[in-house]
Amino acid sequence: MANTPVINSQRLRALLDGVNTFGRNPQTGGFNRVGYSDADMAVRNWFLEQMRADGLTVHRDPVANLFGRYGPADGPCIMAGSHLDTVPEGGAFDGALGVCVALECVRAMKDAGFTPTTAIEVVATAEEEGRFGGMLGSQTIAGLVTGQWLDEARDADGIRLAAAMGDQGLNVREALDAARPPRDVKAFLELHIEQGPVLEQAGIPVGIADSVAGVINLAVSLVGRANHSGTTPMALRADAFAGLSAVGHAVPDVIAQHGGERSRITIGKVALQPNFIHTVPGRADFIINIRDTDPGTMAALALAMEQAVRDAAQVNGLSFSIEEQSRMEPVRLDGALVSLLNGEAGQLGLKALTMPSGAGHDAQTMQTLCPSGLIFVPSHNGVSHAPEEWTDWEAIEKGAQLMLSALIRLSGSVATK
Repeated sequence: MANTPVINSQRLRALLDGVNTFGRNPQTGGFNRVGYSDADMAVRNWFLEQMRADGLTVHRDPVANLFGRYGPADGPCIMAGSHLDTVPEGGAFDGALGVCVALECVRAMKDAGFTPTTAIEVVATAEEEGRFGGMLGSQTIAGLVTGQWLDEARDADGIRLAAAMGDQGLNVREALDAARPPRDVKAFLELHIEQGPVLEQAGIPVGIADSVAGVINLAVSLVGRANHSGTTPMALRADAFAGLSAVGHAVPDVIAQHGGERSRITIGKVALQPNFIHTVPGRADFIINIRDTDPGTMAALALAMEQAVRDAAQVNGLSFSIEEQSRMEPVRLDGALVSLLNGEAGQLGLKALTMPSGAGHDAQTMQTLCPSGLIFVPSHNGVSHAPEEWTDWEAIEKGAQLMLSALIRLSGSVATK
């Protein structure tokens, strides 16, 4: 009689540690596997071999997405996984944990003698962290990339996507022919760290996302006059930083008037010119990052922040420009999968919180192709995208067991030994 599949935490931890031998900076403790870097491609080659050693049928698509199939060779699959790339100086868990959990689920099923009726494909998506402004791996799978975007995409240093992929032996144009037909993917599941403090503060071991916030990035320039800080009277200044400060000061009022509990507005990237201690700033360039799970609310927030820029410019004697740099619409994840995950959590005796995701994930892109679900595990102090990123292994085990139970249910897995 087959045993009930159980997550092997020690084996899972060893797998994640193996991933994190790639791109580690020993001086900072951070990880550097930015999309299409040498470290990113090296970890992909290593992980592909791990799946091959487990007896999975493996392949790599034209953008370096990795797939490891367990179960019937033909027919649709249940896809499970996340991404292996990181932000610069990122943490050990973001993305990589979800890929490792997906493979561990398959290992646990194999150990217990469970074979899926519908195949399970472990996936490690490529370039999720947005070095080139999107989530290229999952967008390719879902058929969302366009030739124009592939040709024009560049990173913050001006490096073209086509060039970065070419340096790794990949042809960017082949991404257009790499989409998976909807009939091929029955569902997608992703486990990810929360990247926020909600679960930890509530003392709840797992979160189940019902939606993913959309994002609008507004690139703003305020232009005044650079002048001597000691000789220019306050009333005669055209201080670009004063204008920037006024825009930042407007954020709480904008959310109070046009937003809600799920609204987020951040000014996180700023450049001042000439940026010198004795000079009144003559120019401020910054990005306003706007997020919400409701498309109408997100649009209203963007319009209100544009007005805040106009007001700040007028009061401070500045000229201005506003450009919508990028937009991703909010996504509601599959309600049936939310219910299934909550039901499986209940069967396991796990308290679960249905919640939105404020950060973008592959699940939101995959929802355009197939029903998609997203499981969260707590992040210590809500920290992510930093070397201090941490999730306790007790919490990881609970989230991984929920993923395993859901995959067994969705794939119709049965004991064969």
